[in-house]
Amino acid sequence: MEANRAIGTKKESSSFMKFLNSKKVVPYIFVSPFILSFVILTLYPAIRGVIMSFQSILPGQVNFVGLQNYERVFNPVFYKALSNTTIYVVLTVTILTILPIILAIMLDSKFVRLKTLFRASLFMPALASTIVAGMIFRLMFGETDTAAANQILNWLGMESVDWRFNAWSGMFLMVMLCVWRWLGVNILYFLAALQNVPAELYEAADIDGASILQKFWYVTLPFLKPVTIFVVTISIINGFRMFEESFVFWEAGSPNNIGLTVVGYIYQQGIQQNDMGFGAAIGVILMIIIFIISFIQLILTGAFKRGDQ
Repeated sequence: MEANRAIGTKKESSSFMKFLNSKKVVPYIFVSPFILSFVILTLYPAIRGVIMSFQSILPGQVNFVGLQNYERVFNPVFYKALSNTTIYVVLTVTILTILPIILAIMLDSKFVRLKTLFRASLFMPALASTIVAGMIFRLMFGETDTAAANQILNWLGMESVDWRFNAWSGMFLMVMLCVWRWLGVNILYFLAALQNVPAELYEAADIDGASILQKFWYVTLPFLKPVTIFVVTISIINGFRMFEESFVFWEAGSPNNIGLTVVGYIYQQGIQQNDMGFGAAIGVILMIIIFIISFIQLILTGAFKRGDQ
């Protein structure tokens, strides 16, 4: 009897192993870590956030309040935060798309040496902590005359600037910190895309007498389009969800909300004011805004046409 049980157990284990190794099951096993992490860390919190947006959450007391939180969202402070975030997104997307393309083409030219060293050094700012980098920026762009930025302005015959207390200079600091961190990463994206451009196309363009701008427009740019769409999309999403660049300069709140962003407003209301339901409602509105803008951007750039073909 024991021998028969052992044989039966071996058969069951072998059939189970065959089931796991089958072509229909193996792909799901490999993607299961991503699916589990997505469900636990993204999908579930998103669903809970939507539910919380219809609730009034106090310590030990949770009540459904319908659309009251959404009715409170559209106020002057939210519009100010949305305006600041939109300006920030427009500036960062423009700079982090155009400038990396230009610099990537320059680094990919035959006249530049030590390309590997440049590529490694360009990625280093992305490894730095935003808080640490922001503290260094605060020292460089301090309000005193001894700050590095003001010393340069004084040397040029200009007056010192209260960098963190003006709307234009505060936006400048946030954009500068973001560009410093992610410029090198985007350059590497475009450098990788430039390796896929066939050299024969440039040779044919030279034979036809094409200028440098014509070669860039008709040869280089079409091959950079997929990477450009990717860079623009992630820059839009990261821009709207920006928080650290604002918090590191105004951890106690900016004057007249010149540095307040939508995510900062969520933190202010949901965490500091302990109004989690209202903060969740702002987060849902932000999620809808990001989805709509990203969807429109993908349509305008023709990303869906490529998939249809």
